[in-house]
Amino acid sequence: MTNPSSATPVPPAGGGGGCPMGSGSGAVPLSGPGFHTEPQALYRSMRRDHGPVVPVELPGGFPAWLVIGYRELHQVTSDGELYPRDVSLWNQWENIPADWPLLPMVGTPMPSIYFTAGAEHRRHVEMVVPALEAADPFEIRQHCEQLADRLIDAVCSRGTADLVAEFAEPLPVLVLARLVGFPDDEGADIAQVLKDLADGGPGAQKAHLRFGEHMHRLVAAKRAHPGDDVTSRMLAHPEPFTDEEYALDLMAITAAGHLTTADWIGNSTRLMLTEDQFADALSGGRHSVAEAMNEVLWEDGPTQILAGRWASRDARLGGQNIARGDMLLLGLGAANADPHIRQQVTDQVVRSGQGGNSSHMAFSHGEYRCPFPAQEIAEIIARTGIEVLLDRLPDLELAVPATELMRRPSAFLRGMTALPVRFTPVRTTGDAL
Repeated sequence: MTNPSSATPVPPAGGGGGCPMGSGSGAVPLSGPGFHTEPQALYRSMRRDHGPVVPVELPGGFPAWLVIGYRELHQVTSDGELYPRDVSLWNQWENIPADWPLLPMVGTPMPSIYFTAGAEHRRHVEMVVPALEAADPFEIRQHCEQLADRLIDAVCSRGTADLVAEFAEPLPVLVLARLVGFPDDEGADIAQVLKDLADGGPGAQKAHLRFGEHMHRLVAAKRAHPGDDVTSRMLAHPEPFTDEEYALDLMAITAAGHLTTADWIGNSTRLMLTEDQFADALSGGRHSVAEAMNEVLWEDGPTQILAGRWASRDARLGGQNIARGDMLLLGLGAANADPHIRQQVTDQVVRSGQGGNSSHMAFSHGEYRCPFPAQEIAEIIARTGIEVLLDRLPDLELAVPATELMRRPSAFLRGMTALPVRFTPVRTTGDAL
């Protein structure tokens, strides 16, 4: 999971204007085609020129550190006292304009599981995580199978589809909407809302308002008529929260699980359609589906860079001097490609004879990682969706050359903008045999 989209917040007053690296420091701009065409080549050059902690420049010229070493990333995410997820510590606030495009992603302190730190964060975790944990995996899979069949029914008779727009993007949010307690007719609107948010266009702010309205209505409905769903279980938690807190946490759960799971489906399917070693997944090899999905988390993870952590005091990390209040960006994709850890992982896999290793950083690490129940829900949705897709459309193949596939133009998120495929038309699930 990555951080959810949020309303453009108002930065807190004050804060030093300290800059972690001076002009002319060789800071790497955190933008450009290298991040979405050949990110691993870019990470290798960063590692060669700067080591495991890289001075970078965010859009607008704002400085930060990108942590690309696996060990250094483990160190940062394991030390919530030195490197808390407390955006109020940022020493650049006085320089940040209200319309800065990354502000919704970076966020400001607000009462949700994603934008709180320390004891307040743990208070939200103790309410949200058990509510997710109580979701029945068999029921999640059943929801996913039903909704995946519905999406495939909409395209299966024509023999062509865009698997991103017509399958991978809508499936996770439709499943998540059911899990939190929405009826299916509202799930479709939430799917559109989250697509508008992810696109980041002129409709994003209006979409965010609609998103919040959906969640506030859901909280009110479940308070009046509880059910067997995540929202009702959150409301039943013994410690009281405000309706705003419930709504923000529900927005975080849904938004954080949406695009990352969609990209996990899309990136895994692309791997199966373009890499020979995973071609047997197309003939029903279930082990290959799991193997491809795990490989994606190592090599092509949906969240490449995650914002962020902020240093609570001056520190030394990876040969760099980190000043109090500096922003540290978590280079999850780069850390997974760190040659030190990858050699160890390869050696372990060879010794064990097993086909995969799950010590990747795709879900982050430490106190602020993606909660384990959320990881499990994402894995069930992604794997079930791919299995249903391959069962229903067994001769699936790319409709364009692999070289024409386009990545989302983002340094932070890695996914396909489209995945055109063709297949032999088949009956819908409602057609008579």
